[in-house]
Amino acid sequence: MASALSAFRVSISRISSFRARQFSYPATSGLAHTKRIICSSSHSPSPSDTSSSSVSLMGTNENARWRPMCLYYTHGKCTKMDDTAHLEVFNHDCSKELPVTAADLEGKKPQEFDFFLVLDLEGKVEILEFPVLIVDARTMQVVDLFHRFVRPTKMSEQAINKYIEGKYGEVGVDRVWHDTAIPFKQVVEEFEGWLAEHGLWGKETDGALNDAAFVTCGNWDIKTKIPEQCVVANINLPQYFMEWINLKDVYLNFYGREARGMVSMMKQCGIRLMGSHHLGIDDTKNITRVVQRMLADGAVFKITARRSKSNMRNVEFLFKNRIK
Repeated sequence: MASALSAFRVSISRISSFRARQFSYPATSGLAHTKRIICSSSHSPSPSDTSSSSVSLMGTNENARWRPMCLYYTHGKCTKMDDTAHLEVFNHDCSKELPVTAADLEGKKPQEFDFFLVLDLEGKVEILEFPVLIVDARTMQVVDLFHRFVRPTKMSEQAINKYIEGKYGEVGVDRVWHDTAIPFKQVVEEFEGWLAEHGLWGKETDGALNDAAFVTCGNWDIKTKIPEQCVVANINLPQYFMEWINLKDVYLNFYGREARGMVSMMKQCGIRLMGSHHLGIDDTKNITRVVQRMLADGAVFKITARRSKSNMRNVEFLFKNRIK
């Protein structure tokens, strides 16, 4: 694990040059307004455009200001890192949105895994967005972020344009999607490189994760959608998608109350929804907030579902008391 830990110090600031463009992204707080921010150094939004409270595990910091992530940066293509106006409007470090204090660690219990990979896909016809956050199970800190927009494999350009406008036009990120989206096969290759860089995966381990587990809000992402997308992309299902943790089941068994989705969990825990619901990167961060809260409260995260090695379509659900 020493090599893995040292690898975690690698910054995601390794960015490549990219032609600067504008994109729109909403500044939202809770379930509030959806005003757009233009990704341009010439635009200076008023405080009311971007001001909101950031959520700590044990309360809300009213003095903090939520800012949308620069989605070119998450793809390694931001060219405005020296632009103070751009840096004032857009966030380039998701860990700052997910702080952990010493008090948060007091009730935490030992975990079976060293790291959790929080994943929340977007896209019903084909996967459109693939965001993953690494959470250190010991410190509860966010270690790194992987985020890619995914270009559909089998759809026509006309269908894609209509699909993206309907999905992302409302929240103002359709342009950055078109500028950065890559095929699913390439996303998987880059994701595996990212996992390997952090010591969490290697071909020498038969494709399984090293001391890490996926956490999803439901079974759909890994049980259903990723295998479907692998078929469409004509690639084999990676072995690291053989098992996962369904947050809904862990939540139900730990708190003794049912929550059908991320928003329900956040409301029940008194955690404020940040960003845009159904924008994958924001949903992944909000799910991570729930994970951090549960860890702080003493929850132990265990695998809830495992795929059969002899028949990938067969999935065994390991919790008797689970969300169906």
